[in-house]
Amino acid sequence: MAHTPHTVSDVMTQTVVAVGQEARFKEIVETMEQWKVSALPVLAGEGRVTGVVSEADLLPKEEFRNADPDRMEQRQRLDDLRKAGGLTAGELMSTPALTAHADDTLAQAARTMARKAVKRLPVVDRQGLLQGIVSRADLLKVFLRSDADLAAEVRADIVDRLFTGTRKKVEVSVKDGVVTLHGPILDSALLPVAARLVRAVEGVVDVTFDVHAASAAERRMVAG
Repeated sequence: MAHTPHTVSDVMTQTVVAVGQEARFKEIVETMEQWKVSALPVLAGEGRVTGVVSEADLLPKEEFRNADPDRMEQRQRLDDLRKAGGLTAGELMSTPALTAHADDTLAQAARTMARKAVKRLPVVDRQGLLQGIVSRADLLKVFLRSDADLAAEVRADIVDRLFTGTRKKVEVSVKDGVVTLHGPILDSALLPVAARLVRAVEGVVDVTFDVHAASAAERRMVAG
């Protein structure tokens, strides 16, 4: 059975547009426009990621074009003022770069993006060399799994192992990513455990239950 991709390597884009530290301001803007991206990894040497330059790093040049910030604003926005005078990617980039590794789980990458409010992460190896890039859209690819695929995984990996002891099996149905478990159970205390395990399956949107306490006739120990 094909299981959910569990790591960044399963969903990342391997073809990455990047710039060197010496790339000039206009070249950066032109590259972003050409490739329709809002941020670019900045590389040094043989491809080591040293930072990321984004639209947010470029905007201060326009914002402060005719501005004359007072002393208070200068103190509060030293980094933006520095970037307003930047000419190269090395001067404009945000560093150190927020990155992911190919063997990171999707949840780890999602947490980094959410906590740091970024839309994509360069994927690097243990030496910091660029391997790819993973975006929010890439992380959402798991929700494209078919209902049949989800049902098969939930049935084999969770239901058939967790709910035993009855003649009639707990059935699994999935519609639009929402998993429903149907049938008789011996122990209702297992439901929170099942809910947690099913929600942990990547691609599952939610889980609901249509179960009942197993009757005497449904228990295996009763002759049918």
